[in-house]
Amino acid sequence: MTAPMFSPGFRCSVLDVVVLIAGAAGCIAMIPFDGRIAFIIGFTVAHFFLFCNVFRISRPLELAWAAVFVALCYASFRWEQPPWPAPAGMSFVVTCIVIIWEICKPSYHGIGWRMINPRLPEWWEQQHPTSP
Repeated sequence: MTAPMFSPGFRCSVLDVVVLIAGAAGCIAMIPFDGRIAFIIGFTVAHFFLFCNVFRISRPLELAWAAVFVALCYASFRWEQPPWPAPAGMSFVVTCIVIIWEICKPSYHGIGWRMINPRLPEWWEQQHPTSP
């Protein structure tokens, strides 16, 4: 098993670009049918990129955000409570909370990590010591 590499900061792969293009196409394709669904597709894909590539959010926080977003959208569609577009606004607030939470961790390794978390290399070395 190979040791993980220290590679903090913004990242973007060919697969990420493919997902962004597919998400944008799906969003555009849904606009004539249901603007809410189009928005949900675009909002979700944008968060995929934001969480995985820009701020590099940890999996538990990503899943917590997704659970809140799905629950709010489901409630809005099923019972119209909260009424649309409140789930989008509420989810945006949760997005800000998740990003702030992640940035405050000693393991933060997303965009701007040198300024936000300059002790990241020390933390990384403690978590992944090199063998003699």
